[in-house]
Parts: sequence; C-alpha cells; structure tokens
Amino acid sequence: MSRIGKLPITVPAGVDVKIGADNEITVKGSNGTLTRKLHPDMIIKLADGVITVERPSEEKMHKALHGLTRTLINNMVIGATTGFTKELEINGVGYRAQMQGKTLVLGLGYSHPVEYTPVEGITIEVPAPNKIIVKGANKEVVGETAAKIREYRMPEPYKGKGIKYVDEVIRRKEGKAGGKKK
Repeated sequence: MSRIGKLPITVPAGVDVKIGADNEITVKGSNGTLTRKLHPDMIIKLADGVITVERPSEEKMHKALHGLTRTLINNMVIGATTGFTKELEINGVGYRAQMQGKTLVLGLGYSHPVEYTPVEGITIEVPAPNKIIVKGANKEVVGETAAKIREYRMPEPYKGKGIKYVDEVIRRKEGKAGGKKK
C-alpha cells in the first residue's frame, strides 16, 4: 500500500469539493476555484468531508498513480484555502525589482529592463528592491512562475550574483589560481 496514497484528505470548512465524471475534480475555496482532470483508473471517494483515493489493482502504474493522485488533490485543497508562496532573492550590485501595475520590472544588468507579466491567478509582490514573492492557489503555476523569473538571471557560482530562491544555497567556486608558477 502506498504510504502517501492511503492517507485521507480532510476537507476544511468553507471548501466545496465536487467529483465529476471521468475523475474531474473541482475544489472551490476562499482563494479561488481549481479544476483538474485526474487519471480515470483511480477511485476517488468523498464521504463526510474526507476524500480517499484507492487504486484498482497492484499494477506498477496504479501504484505510481496512487500517491500522485492523492498529492494532487491535497495540493488543490491547500491551494483553495491558504495558497502557495515562493520567495526569490536578488543578489548583485544594481540588480533590483519593482512593480509597475501588474507587471514586474527587473533591472538585472542588461542594457534594457526585463518585464514579466504574470498569468491569471498569480500575484507578485516586491516588499524590497531585492525580494520577490510569488503567490497563487495552484502550486504548479506558482513554482513555474518563480522558475521563469529566476531564469532571467540564474545565480552564478563565482560572485553569487543573480536571482535565487530564498532557501537555495549557491555553491561558491574559487576564481583563477593566478600567478603561482613553479
């Protein structure tokens, strides 16, 4: 039995969950509405505010889908209630971020400012010129957006300049050996 897949998901108060035909699940909460079509083989049951996921057989594919399906549903419930955040940090002299309306404008040492407009359902906050916070209900889209922003100037290992996740550790490298000849 899958250790993750067998765990029940409790639906908090104020969250409406609907399981439609072909395992299309809709979760409506204070943060918005999320809809996802899950694999048709998985058995999803909703009873008394608890969602359980079962697999039809012990086949390898069904075992793999069991935990995945449960985690996807759980992320939808969490996203509809509290949401997800990713924090990015900008390191480098003259590197900065600011918001102009809904557009994120980044000064990253290029000859031009880099502009990024987030997709619907994602909000970007810039509490300081070197800090970016990406928020949203869909965990995948939040992570994807943070990764796209990070791609504009990846952190480099020599000086540590670039955009990195707050909890990310950049392994620093030593520069050239310089001048020691034997």
